[in-house]
Parts: sequence; structure tokens; C-alpha cells
Amino acid sequence: MDDHNDDHTDHGHDVEGLDRVTSPMQDFSMSQVGIGFAVLAVGLVVAFALPLLAA
Repeated sequence: MDDHNDDHTDHGHDVEGLDRVTSPMQDFSMSQVGIGFAVLAVGLVVAFALPLLAA
């Protein structure tokens, strides 16, 4: 016997009324891009440059 529920609910929640927004769909500013690159640069320095200097 199939226990699949064919109405539009998922564990008692209405699936049709969800307004989900995921990160790729959200707008971002150039300052946020700059902050992201700065965090990337610091991470790369910590991950690669510090161990090379310590060796």
C-alpha cells in the first residue's frame, strides 16, 4: 500500500503558500562583494601563507 499523500501538503504544512528566497536569488551590493573578497583573501593567507612562513 502506498502511503504517499497526493494533496498539496507536506507534513501538515501548505506547500503552495511558501515564499522561499534562497541566496542566489537575493540581490547583493558591490560593498558586500568587496567584503567577501576581503574575507577570502584573509582565509587564503591563513590557510597557505602562514604555514609556508612557519616552515
